[in-house]
Amino acid sequence: MHEMHLDHEPFELIKNGKKTIELRLNDEKRQLLQVGETLLFTDRKTNEELKTRIVALHHYPTFTLLYPHFSKEALGYLPCEDADPKDMEVYYPLEQQQKYGVLGIEIALI
Repeated sequence: MHEMHLDHEPFELIKNGKKTIELRLNDEKRQLLQVGETLLFTDRKTNEELKTRIVALHHYPTFTLLYPHFSKEALGYLPCEDADPKDMEVYYPLEQQQKYGVLGIEIALI
């Protein structure tokens, strides 16, 4: 089982079945992920835990190239929001994205 922490809002979107793609840098830790494995998310605000199964792993060089392949709701945006890959640069600067690549972790609740 792999563990990841999430801010409250994306945690709730996963819990409610709306967000199905978790976005991460494809660093050494994420390179260990495999389809079929369990991914445990912990809400940073409430410490609530949520078990998911990895359904697919989508590899891209940058978030700019990843975003067009998924609905904004699957990525964790609300219908009224604009999905902008630059939002991910707060967490993962472009230099890191170019070094490691990025990962769209497709998940399902279990």
